[in-house]
Amino acid sequence: MPQSSSSSKKHGTDQPDTGGPASKSQRTKMVKSSDDTEKKNLAKKLKELEISVPIVYGNIAFWLGKKASEYQSHKWTVYVRGGTNEDISVVVKRVVFQLHSSFNNPTRVVDGPPFELSESGWGEFEIVITLHFHNDVCEKPLHLYHHLKLYPEEDSGPMSTKKPVVVESYDEIVFTEPSEGFFSRVQNHPAVVVPRLPAGFALPPPVPLEDADKRRRGDTKDHTLSQWFSNFSEADELLKLAAARQQVQAHIATLRRQLSLIDGQHQQLKSASDILVHLR
Repeated sequence: MPQSSSSSKKHGTDQPDTGGPASKSQRTKMVKSSDDTEKKNLAKKLKELEISVPIVYGNIAFWLGKKASEYQSHKWTVYVRGGTNEDISVVVKRVVFQLHSSFNNPTRVVDGPPFELSESGWGEFEIVITLHFHNDVCEKPLHLYHHLKLYPEEDSGPMSTKKPVVVESYDEIVFTEPSEGFFSRVQNHPAVVVPRLPAGFALPPPVPLEDADKRRRGDTKDHTLSQWFSNFSEADELLKLAAARQQVQAHIATLRRQLSLIDGQHQQLKSASDILVHLR
């Protein structure tokens, strides 16, 4: 299945976190009591609020054509990205890709955006994608399951080196009762969706966003593969649903015509049978 080369970051085991909120908590002896009160306020839960982070995960696979061999027929990339290619590292700390056991070092850890890895091989298999969040977001990781797709469907035509196979899934990660610190940090970030707030709801003051250059390093709007990314906008989804509804209605109309024709033939056979019985 696999080829041993990889362009992703590789680590045998998770490394201890030396940044973010965890490092601050290790310096408690140097923190004044007023700072402790501030930390408690930032950890307070916003019980009437939830926020969501749209994500897309999947893979793009290119057939190698004449360069393909028995055990290396495709070059593929598996990834997690923002719903419309925003930087999700404001919420996601690291992503672990669990490949097939036949790969060298099948557990691949990516500690920074873009959250992706590239490999080459010939076989399709299920990849477990585990999202680990920042400490102020969620302690529990999220496990996603993606079946690596290399070969096109039969009705899609023959394999091509120019047109890749793209399989993506859309999801929204919903965080209920976020802490004030988490919400303050991400409320103005483009990757985060904040619903309509209850009347009179007092928001914590926002934390200034990091500089634009740093934020751009985490988005995938200018990714080399972005031309192949799927568009999961609501308008496109409505158009797809409308087209599917038309196809279903047309199929139903065809079936009704066929049933009507069969019913007419049945009536003709019954009439002919009645005539034969009468003649006897």
